[in-house]
Amino acid sequence: MEKSGRGMDNRRMLAKLAVIIVLMFGFGYAMVPLYRAICEVTGINVLTKVDEDAARFARNTQVDTSRTIKIVFDANIQGPWRFRPVQSSMEVHPGELATIVYEIANQQDREMAGQAIPSYAPMQAAQYFKKLECFCFSQQDLKARETREFPVVFVVDPKLPKDVHTITLSYTFFEVGGRSAGVRPAGEEDRS
Repeated sequence: MEKSGRGMDNRRMLAKLAVIIVLMFGFGYAMVPLYRAICEVTGINVLTKVDEDAARFARNTQVDTSRTIKIVFDANIQGPWRFRPVQSSMEVHPGELATIVYEIANQQDREMAGQAIPSYAPMQAAQYFKKLECFCFSQQDLKARETREFPVVFVVDPKLPKDVHTITLSYTFFEVGGRSAGVRPAGEEDRS
């Protein structure tokens, strides 16, 4: 009798472990869309999409010469890159079209594909920072030991709250894993 009771306990334990394994697999599978949804809601680490309205906005906005906003540029890397803005800051008037150039260098003896993810401080400034052109809109391919410069053309919306005097635009540039340089994912076009 004791053996059959032990066998029943083992089967119950096995069933519970199987359910836990299925739940863990399901949770792991759901992490990517869940992560994307959380990032989109919070505005953190969102892959940058082309702002289709930015060019029209820039043509139709008035420059507010009564205000000056300091834009600080920052660059972070993940992997074997050299990545930096050509200048550390600039002052712009809200509504004024401005350009900053970032330099990216592949320091490897092989081709590499990379992606830049922007972030802003203060975080609320992201909605007022309109990019017309940016290397962050698509993945970038760099040949072995290649160095290239990429412009970021932007305008700060004059509706930026009056208490914001400085915006930090920070990019993190990293190698795109699982992709060879020169081979773009289906549906992605080069906007560099």
